[in-house]
Amino acid sequence: MNERYDFSQALAEADRCLLCHDAPCSKGCPANTDPGKFIKKFKMKNIKGAIRTIKENNILGGACGILCPTARLCEKECSCTHLDRPIQIGKLQEFLVGHGRKIGFQVFEKPEAVHEKVAIIGSGPAGLSCGAELAKKGYQVTIFEKMGEPGGVLRYGVPSYRFSKDYLKEELEDIFHLGVEVECNHPITREGEAQELLNKGFNAVFIATGLWDAARLFDEKPKGVYNSVAFLSSPHTGQQDIVKEQIKDKKVAVIGGGSVAMDCAGYAVTLGASDVYLIYRRSFDQMPAEKDERIETLEKNIHFLILNQPKGYVTNSNGAVTGIKLVRTQLEPAKDAQRRMPVEIKDSDWTLDIDFVVEAIGNKAFDDSNRVYPEVDVDGKKLIKASLNTCQTSKPGIFAGGDIVRGPSLVVHAVQDGKTAAQTIDSYLTHRRG
Repeated sequence: MNERYDFSQALAEADRCLLCHDAPCSKGCPANTDPGKFIKKFKMKNIKGAIRTIKENNILGGACGILCPTARLCEKECSCTHLDRPIQIGKLQEFLVGHGRKIGFQVFEKPEAVHEKVAIIGSGPAGLSCGAELAKKGYQVTIFEKMGEPGGVLRYGVPSYRFSKDYLKEELEDIFHLGVEVECNHPITREGEAQELLNKGFNAVFIATGLWDAARLFDEKPKGVYNSVAFLSSPHTGQQDIVKEQIKDKKVAVIGGGSVAMDCAGYAVTLGASDVYLIYRRSFDQMPAEKDERIETLEKNIHFLILNQPKGYVTNSNGAVTGIKLVRTQLEPAKDAQRRMPVEIKDSDWTLDIDFVVEAIGNKAFDDSNRVYPEVDVDGKKLIKASLNTCQTSKPGIFAGGDIVRGPSLVVHAVQDGKTAAQTIDSYLTHRRG
């Protein structure tokens, strides 16, 4: 992982900025964090102004600086790319937010809560962003979180070696300072409970539950086969020691090619696995994970078994996994290399001996999730139907955003959905107020 900038390194990087009039980097940020503006301020030595720009536009600006795939968002649009290399916007963003805390700079004053009460279900990026924006406007915000600690995917879906929980704590403190309240260990799960909140003193509800049901490869689930959600959240659910005991000095396979799969493989290394295999049915270049994530994973001596399709598990008499049945694949010809589909190679079946497996092939909504909001329209995948421009659902007073609407997506998209929802909720309640 790239080392963090110190002050002189960060300033030197900002000095490379061309100060583009149209700031294409800002247009490339889904959350409108406006890197063109904060980099310009930093370059001109207006350090507090740069920090203020980030936090006013993106309350989770520090987290996004660390976790965003900047190479295909803001940095991809940087004009310096055509001359040398893009400005390292994510690292600058992370540095500035961290520097603000180091010098004790508090961007926001706690506003007076003068408006209606709003309930938010889920304390992930979308819920936190929405809560912060509403609190800044004077609303009384309560976030209901089913887990023991707030943060959603930032806490339970990202390993600590990639995103420090101390850093998350500091990001959360900025939100709590605005007056946002979080009730942990308070799941909203009863039939129609989301809508009941409208009859219990809340004037609007924002659903930001994310996706926490892991997709499965096969119906069978032998002992020693975990999904990515359970595996990555194990440090926070009291299961880490159990998982570590199963993994230490053992051979681990991670199935998948996205960022979550890379996180799982890296986490397995930190738990002491003797060998970690990353299995993916397509090519290295077709992996959904960012290029730097793939390279970083390779540098951890993780074995990439590309062009291999899992077909099933081998188990012992105790029902524990001992191997994965695989078949080699090859890519069909296509004009677009990214669209080349894998096809199985005849008589190429083989078995990989393994002691532990993590399936990291994506998350989905729980099959019965919509019973909590039965009057809200959902699609065939149980995702909530809501406009990305307004976050309004089919039920007046209920709004939704983040992965429960988009499907698996980026933290920065969830942050923007939270901002959009807050603006729409404010307009909705202002109109009702007359």
